[in-house]
Amino acid sequence: MNRFAISPGWQVVMVDLGLRVDELLRRAQLPADLFTRPESGLSTREYFRMWRALEEMVAEPAVALRVLDLVSVETFDPPLFAALCSPNLEVAIRRISQFKPLIGPIRLHVAREADVLVLTVHFLERDEQPPATLLAAELGFFVKLARLATRTDLSARAVVLPRDLELHHGYTRFFGVTPRYGDAPSVSLSLQDARRPFVTANNAMWQIFEPDLRRRLDALSAEAGIVERVRAALLELIPGGVATVDDVARTLAISKRTLQRRLGDEGASFKAILADVRKRLAWHYLDRSDLPYSQIAFLLGYQDSNSFFRAFNEWTGMTPNAARMRDTPRREGQP
Repeated sequence: MNRFAISPGWQVVMVDLGLRVDELLRRAQLPADLFTRPESGLSTREYFRMWRALEEMVAEPAVALRVLDLVSVETFDPPLFAALCSPNLEVAIRRISQFKPLIGPIRLHVAREADVLVLTVHFLERDEQPPATLLAAELGFFVKLARLATRTDLSARAVVLPRDLELHHGYTRFFGVTPRYGDAPSVSLSLQDARRPFVTANNAMWQIFEPDLRRRLDALSAEAGIVERVRAALLELIPGGVATVDDVARTLAISKRTLQRRLGDEGASFKAILADVRKRLAWHYLDRSDLPYSQIAFLLGYQDSNSFFRAFNEWTGMTPNAARMRDTPRREGQP
């Protein structure tokens, strides 16, 4: 399982919330010295446990808004400082996406639609549903970042929050727009705001930050086995319809031959990993969304629904429709 860097800024947020850090880590079943270790890191599930412990201790429905209110430059670590050095939010998001393993177990997807920039946040562990308030906080962070860096009180153009998030009027006040609730949480900003100059822009500082960030990213990547790195790459590539061994090798910056040799050394094959990732994603979409089968097929990299139906039947012995008609959602560990 991949591990991701944990920002020391979390400790600042916890203290500012009036929480005892040692108590929170104990509740989350995390090491007491998590924030003092030279190279601390969390898995996605540990990250979720930390947030849920924070939720329990704050005991407020809009805990995401409390956290966002406390986000400041003091809580930033090098990757986020580097984002502040960017010329605008559009570039900052690209840089954060590039160095995301140094920030947390998230994957960013950015799309341009007419005059709007749409940002979607995903977590790499698809077998466990992320806390709804954590998703809300992650989306809100980018609005807060833009406000801090431009020194303007800009508003989002549109916001989709998790369907299971408890309603709270504070989200409308924070985002500057009434949110909708759905299965694909996202935040949209006008291109004008996304390209609004950062008053914190500092290219000289970015030149200082970048080499160190790349070294840290390389070191973090080297700790993961090749199987986990291939899984992580596929989670990013599959929704875009590019999931061949050549695509993954290009993403990992190694040759196809080296990739296949290293997979063999770990007793794995690319074909088996691809099938497993697709199967897990299929269960995720079937259990936790109302997406039509045609769209699920597209998100899994299939050209048509029939190909998806055949593959799903081979994996599970049932059709996607039968899977959705079950009385209870699939639990982790089920086929």
